[in-house]
Amino acid sequence: MAKREELLKILSVRLRNILELSDLNFELLQELRLRMMEPFIIIYDGEEFFVAETGGLEKNSGDSYVVTSEDIKETLEHISNFSLYAYEDEIRQGFITVQGGHRIGLAGKVILEQGRVKSMKHISFINIRMSHERKGCGNNILPYIYVKNQICHTLIISPPGCGKTTLLRDLVRLISDGSGEYQGMSVGVVDERSEIGACYRGIPQNDIGIRTDVLDCCPKAEGMLMMIRSMSPSVIAVDEIGNHKDVEALAYVMNCGCHILATVHGSSIDDVKNKPVLRKLVEEKVFKRFIVLSGKKRPGEIENIFDERGCVLYDGTFI
Repeated sequence: MAKREELLKILSVRLRNILELSDLNFELLQELRLRMMEPFIIIYDGEEFFVAETGGLEKNSGDSYVVTSEDIKETLEHISNFSLYAYEDEIRQGFITVQGGHRIGLAGKVILEQGRVKSMKHISFINIRMSHERKGCGNNILPYIYVKNQICHTLIISPPGCGKTTLLRDLVRLISDGSGEYQGMSVGVVDERSEIGACYRGIPQNDIGIRTDVLDCCPKAEGMLMMIRSMSPSVIAVDEIGNHKDVEALAYVMNCGCHILATVHGSSIDDVKNKPVLRKLVEEKVFKRFIVLSGKKRPGEIENIFDERGCVLYDGTFI
């Protein structure tokens, strides 16, 4: 199903009609922000726009369509197939993944039970993040992360929104499928936020390769240990490591002979060194490759690739 149909079927009738009046290229649509009694906002081709009732895109909020409580209610009904209760586990985490791999972020009044989030009610804010694959964006990276036909422990460093998950996803696909030069490997993806495989009813909506297994919506630390015990992967991929449990699980996985592909928020290796939980991994040269993204010109833009000693393997000239 095309992105246009996947999106329109989960929106309220009014919002659907507005977007049908527009001449949007849905492949360039990145986010839709629905806030009750506030302007209808989209992120389109890297820019923020207010959407008018006529379907036009405006830079001024004055002409924007104002999202109503009925829009929110009806959109939630379509997202959940008229049963929010059936999605209680997902709502507890703050998002629902729908067909096509699109991720629906939710905010409202949180219900606590014994200090932990049990559910959410009075949902008044919806953020629809459109799923986008960039197949082939990892092609030029592969030669830098293979040594003697084995994957190096690799950390992708990137500021938010600069394409680290997109690059990680494509590397998983390439490593899993293999090629004439590289033999395919079994890859375990621990997809805590359902963004790498973007599973819908257990089926990845993104192409992550023929030898890939996914633990969807599973905390990274627990998921890595589960993967090692149950699926015997050659490579484990995780997105946005950052706490002590994650680092301890990474060490366990590496000691088991499994190779790691991981991402972290940051702008440089020095930035990562300044994170107390990650400093030791860098100083002890645990990761053998560091891929630094800049995103200055486009998401996924490679700035540098370093080895564990900090030597530059790639300076961003040729990609």
